[in-house]
Amino acid sequence: MLSARNQFKGTVKSVKLGNVMAEVVVAVGEIEIVSLISRTSAEQLGLQAGDAVKAIIKSTEVMVDKP
Repeated sequence: MLSARNQFKGTVKSVKLGNVMAEVVVAVGEIEIVSLISRTSAEQLGLQAGDAVKAIIKSTEVMVDKP
């Protein structure tokens, strides 16, 4: 169990592996959450499109901008 309260069940939409990092897009309902994690973590988790996952958000700051 994690102490982070912002946990959202979703589905992996895509995984783009770079040399060091991986971009993981998770669909949560009608929204998409994009996360950058290490390539090693993505490979160890075996992340693939269609996988059921939880997006866990732990942050001290959220910034919003309106053009």
